[in-house]
Amino acid sequence: MRNVVIGFLGTQLDAGKRRRWKPTPSLVAHENFHVDRLELLHDHKFNRLAHAVKREIEAASPDTEVVLNRLDLEDPWDFEEVYAKLFDFARGYGFDEDREQYHVHLTTGTHVAQICWFLLAESRHVPAHLLQTGPPREDHHPAKLDIIDLDLRRYNALQHRFDLISQEYSDLLKGGIDTRNPAYNSLISQIEHVAGATKAPILLLGETGTGKTQLAERIHALKLDRRMIKGRLVHVNCATLAGPDGIAMLFGQRRGYTGQAGSERNGLLREADGGVLFLDEIDELGLREQAVILHAIEAGRYYPLGADYEVSSQFQVIAGANRDLRKLAADGLFRQDLLSRLTAWTFEIPPLRQRREDIEPNLIHELTRAEKELGVQYGFNLDARARYLKFCRDPATLWPGNFRDFGASVRRMCILAARGRITRPMVEEEILRLRALWTASERDADQKLLTELLGQAAEEIDLFDRAQLAAVIRSCRQSASLSEAGRMLFAQSRNRRTSTNDADRLRKYLAKYGLDWEQVRAFL
Repeated sequence: MRNVVIGFLGTQLDAGKRRRWKPTPSLVAHENFHVDRLELLHDHKFNRLAHAVKREIEAASPDTEVVLNRLDLEDPWDFEEVYAKLFDFARGYGFDEDREQYHVHLTTGTHVAQICWFLLAESRHVPAHLLQTGPPREDHHPAKLDIIDLDLRRYNALQHRFDLISQEYSDLLKGGIDTRNPAYNSLISQIEHVAGATKAPILLLGETGTGKTQLAERIHALKLDRRMIKGRLVHVNCATLAGPDGIAMLFGQRRGYTGQAGSERNGLLREADGGVLFLDEIDELGLREQAVILHAIEAGRYYPLGADYEVSSQFQVIAGANRDLRKLAADGLFRQDLLSRLTAWTFEIPPLRQRREDIEPNLIHELTRAEKELGVQYGFNLDARARYLKFCRDPATLWPGNFRDFGASVRRMCILAARGRITRPMVEEEILRLRALWTASERDADQKLLTELLGQAAEEIDLFDRAQLAAVIRSCRQSASLSEAGRMLFAQSRNRRTSTNDADRLRKYLAKYGLDWEQVRAFL
């Protein structure tokens, strides 16, 4: 493989005006780096010096071919001119990477030229390594020559440092909680990479209470730290935007719209300029509101109410939704063009019941939060902690409100704890309280769920059986397979049976009501 060096003529150093060491002739003085061809770029005003350097190199290294390339620059410190002429030189050069290895000599030329060489090499318009030379430290010592490889993965210390920074950002996105769920940790790593690399919209899907709002706040903090934004996070609850008041709150309003003094308002889009707009519960947004907000996202411009001219607001978008937007779009309830704009990067946040190994670190986190906010150090008695964790991890505990329910539960026990100690009776009381809350909230939902599947036949089911069947259906919809749903539903009794075919047991139970797995999952 032939070595080819490309570089500028050093109008001061190569003339020997500052010291005896000359950077361009010194290239051929290194035993371990042979130069087969030197492409020397020079201005016509220094034609005589270029030819003198060529003769000096050929005398020192007869095997080195020196090619003089005239490159006239009106102002060698003009970035636009230098980059354009080097770009044209690279386009017309005809690199042959199969036979030749290229190096760009950075020591000569202006600082502007060095920057341009770096940009061209990084973008591979010039497929070359960067070459830096320097004078010898002492007499009778060889001159310095360093080859800079732009592939940062080859620098172990740098890669280790980048890994540490990436870990810091992942910890930031996790709120400092030492989560253990592999799927969730992998998801956070993906979000960290995407949020730091692109300004494209990010869609966070997940049930109520899975932490979408907190995650949006942490993504905003990450973008601030990486200097991708300068503004604040503006949280918009899309469920409140129905009607003209909602549009005015989002887009702003001019006095002329109502004719009343003091009715002007900037609007939330204006407040998000330079920052992040978090469109929470975007699945609750009406079709009319979807149309106008799509234009604002794509164009960065919109009309406030009562305005004859557009205003600009540049912001990055994070959207949150509880429901599947693809299904809503198929049903005509969500605009396909807005969906396409939002789903370039979609992340589904798993519910608490799928992250039971993260319950204990989240318990520690909630106790720390309570300690900071209430000024008391809280802790569990050993038997109380074991009982509470067993209840939380039990497959039968579905946590319908996810981490919102979990955080509220821990906070209640902290507030009621005398002298900061949470006892076993307090845990038992809290478990009863949670079950009562969930039962009350699901009672009407049970009837709606069964009517959705069975129609009028749901009225014929005894009240005693209604709650059980609804719980079974929910478990089926929360599971990926019939076997997984069976394991969740029969977790306690399966240890006492000789046969553990949970799927068959569940199949027979559904058949009792004229249902099967496909019917139960059909409405998802």
